[in-house]
Amino acid sequence: MSKRTSAAASLNGDVKKDSVDSATSYDKQKVLLSSEVGHFSLIRALHLADLITELNGFCGVMSIFSSMRYALGDPAALGNLYAALAFLPFGLFFDFFDGKVARWRKKSSMMGQELDSLADLISFGLAPAVVAFAIGLRTPVDHILLAFFVLCGLTRLARFNVTATAIPKDATGKARYFEGTPIPTSLGIDALMAYWVSTGSIHSHLPGGVWFAGSALELHPIVFLFVIHGCLMTSKTIHIPKP
Repeated sequence: MSKRTSAAASLNGDVKKDSVDSATSYDKQKVLLSSEVGHFSLIRALHLADLITELNGFCGVMSIFSSMRYALGDPAALGNLYAALAFLPFGLFFDFFDGKVARWRKKSSMMGQELDSLADLISFGLAPAVVAFAIGLRTPVDHILLAFFVLCGLTRLARFNVTATAIPKDATGKARYFEGTPIPTSLGIDALMAYWVSTGSIHSHLPGGVWFAGSALELHPIVFLFVIHGCLMTSKTIHIPKP
């Protein structure tokens, strides 16, 4: 969950007097989105905060493309790898900033909440896994475990979208805690990967080496950092107080 999604949830609590009014507002948004016609009707329906959320997704996509350019052996290879890692903190910036804009303008939307989760999945779920592939986690078992991490992020975000209204709120309508670790905490792993890149600890020099080399179970033990993080994201017992 990000500040944008929680901002939308708290705004709904501030602006609406009761759940019936909130449901009515969302019904109106559904009708508006489905009834408007024209090539640019969807763009007109976006709020300023939604556009900032799109920038979060843009950073994630650009990180993925940079990782791919590195993996393809682009002449500026290492620079592409650093770019892939650098885009992700910018994604976090936009992830926090869109929530502030939503509160400032006192505008939220159902589509904005969905956009937020989808952008987070790209920037803090898929993009880090692609960077991990680029630096050397390329065995079939590595791929399965990285896919597990991405799917944990997907599941966590979907769960939040369903249960956001059930999480206890403070006096302002803001959720009191994160259920499971927020997906942007994957930036901790990104920082580690950046350190490994800076020290040349990638590919055959990855920390921990390789296990079961030459067998069908060949894997890099550092991939378990992603597995652990995925499990923490989907935990229902971990409650992290919101700042």
